[in-house]
Amino acid sequence: MTQQVDLWFDPMCPWAWMTSRWLLEVEKVRDVAVSFHVMSLSVLNEGRDLDEGYRKAMDAGWAPVRVALAVEREHGQQALRDFYTAIGTRFHPGGEPKTLETLEGALQDIGLPVSLAAAGDTDAHDDELRASHHAGMDPVGDEVGTPVIHLNGQALFGPVISPAPKGEEAGNLFDGFAKVTAYPGFFELKRTRTVGPIFD
Repeated sequence: MTQQVDLWFDPMCPWAWMTSRWLLEVEKVRDVAVSFHVMSLSVLNEGRDLDEGYRKAMDAGWAPVRVALAVEREHGQQALRDFYTAIGTRFHPGGEPKTLETLEGALQDIGLPVSLAAAGDTDAHDDELRASHHAGMDPVGDEVGTPVIHLNGQALFGPVISPAPKGEEAGNLFDGFAKVTAYPGFFELKRTRTVGPIFD
């Protein structure tokens, strides 16, 4: 029986990107179907006292999530998956700036109209964005960011991994993660990160 896995991501987060690459590997070696959903670090950090640098990043974070949501709204789940791969590749391994031009380039990469990038400049669908955000984040609580995964009726932050495992190693990690989520009383495992995101 296929296991449904739901991942909430913000395109700006390199850790969510790593987790998403792992889950795409898991689909190759386990009977798993992954659905991607948009959350927003900008929504999450509204009203919080942030340092100036992080505040600027959050201000810049609205456009990518709005565009991602527009892609899904107008072209469906597969298009969202493809857009996330395209924009994530540009943002993270590619190190491209979080600009309109980068968003347009990612849309071009997957054959979608660059006019969708205009969604980044309007708050017309922010109610829909907030609904998607809260659907993913409310069940896991307000002490975490992204990635968030829903599996086995449970919502958990993580896993935070670097680099993303491949092949059977990816499957083995998923097996353990699935067992952890199956226990409703499980809340936390953590250790200090010793490496940054390794994009391979």
